[in-house]
Amino acid sequence: MTDRIKEFLARHPEDGPRLVVDLDIVRDNYASFAKALPDTRVFYAVKANPAPEILDLLARLGSCFDCASAPEIEQALAAGAAPERISFGNTIKKERDIARAFALGVRLYAVDCEAEVEKIARAAPGSRVFCRILCDGAGAEWPLSRKFGCAPEMAARVLERAHALGLVAHGLSFHVGSQQRDPRMWDGALKVSAAIFRDLAERGIELTMLNLGGGFPTRYLKDVAPVRAYGRAIFRALRRHFGNRIPETIIEPGRGMVGNAGIIEAEVVLISKKADSDENRWVYLDIGKFNGLAETMDEMIRYPIRTEFDEDELSPCVLAGPSCDSVDVLYEKDPYLLPVSLEIGAKVLIEGTGAYTTTYSSVGFNGFAPLKSYVI
Repeated sequence: MTDRIKEFLARHPEDGPRLVVDLDIVRDNYASFAKALPDTRVFYAVKANPAPEILDLLARLGSCFDCASAPEIEQALAAGAAPERISFGNTIKKERDIARAFALGVRLYAVDCEAEVEKIARAAPGSRVFCRILCDGAGAEWPLSRKFGCAPEMAARVLERAHALGLVAHGLSFHVGSQQRDPRMWDGALKVSAAIFRDLAERGIELTMLNLGGGFPTRYLKDVAPVRAYGRAIFRALRRHFGNRIPETIIEPGRGMVGNAGIIEAEVVLISKKADSDENRWVYLDIGKFNGLAETMDEMIRYPIRTEFDEDELSPCVLAGPSCDSVDVLYEKDPYLLPVSLEIGAKVLIEGTGAYTTTYSSVGFNGFAPLKSYVI
C-alpha cells in the first residue's frame, strides 16, 4: 500500500471492487530491471496489464513490448512504441493476425513448430523468428509448461525450416514459469539453449538472440529475492554456458513489472457458516475468480489481504466470490486467517494485484461489471 493509493481510496469512496495502480511503482520496477540486467532489453508483457497509462509510461522510459495478439500490438503502437520495439511473442497465431502485424511493421515473431514457421513465411516474409523451447517451470507458483514450446531436440529443425523459407533464424526463448521464486532456475534452460546455439552453428546457422522470458516474481505472502539477485544469477549462468560469446538478450517481465504496483479494494458481502460445528467461517467478497482473481485457481497465487481489523483476534476463513458458480471459491484448502471482528460491508484490500486481474475479469458473468481500474 503506497501513500498515493491510500489517499486515492480515501478521497474517492466507491461501491464495487476496483483496482488502483501506482505508476511510481511501475517506474521504479522498470529502473530495477534496467539496472539489474543492463545489457538486456526489456519487453514488457502487455497481457499482464495493458492500461494505456502503463504502456505510455513504459514507452517513454524506453521499454519494448511483448504482445500476444494484434490488438495488443496496436495498443503498444498507440502508446508510442515503434514497430521494432515490438515482439509478437505468442506461438499460437492466426495467419491473418501475422499479416496484420507485418503490415504494422512488426518483424519479430515467436514459433515452436514448423507449421507456425510456414504461416510466418507466407504472411511476414523475411522476418526474424525465435523458437521457444519447453521448460518444466519447476519452482514456479504459476507454471507455464506443456502448452508452449517444443522439445529442445526439435528446435534446431524448426529454425532450419525457417532459414530454408527465407526467414531469419534469430534465436531461442524459454519461460521458467510465472512467479518463479528461485533465481537459479534460469541456469538449466541456458545450458540447453547454449547447446542448441552450438548445434545450429555447426549447421551454418548463427543464432544471435536469446529471450530469457518472464517469471520475475512479485511479493505476495512469501518474500521474494530482489531483481538484482535475479540479474546476478542470470548473468553468471550466461557466462557459464556461453563464455565470452553471450548473445543479445531480452526479458519479458509482466507480473514483476506491475504486480506490486496495484491494490484491489473489495467489500465483504456475507459471512456465514455451513454448520454449527464448522471451525471455518465463509467470507464472501464482491470479487472472485470471474471478476479478476482467476489466478487463485488451485490456490496457486495467494494474495495478501488486509482489513482495518487486523490487530484483532484471527480465525480461519474460506474465501469465496459473489457469483452463482460453485467453482468461485478462492481459498478453501488452505484457509486464510481473518479478524473475528470482520463485518458484512467492511472493505478489504487485496495486495499485489496489479498484474493479471483486469485482463482476467469477465465482461459480465452473472451481470457483474468488469473490474474497474484506476491508474494514478
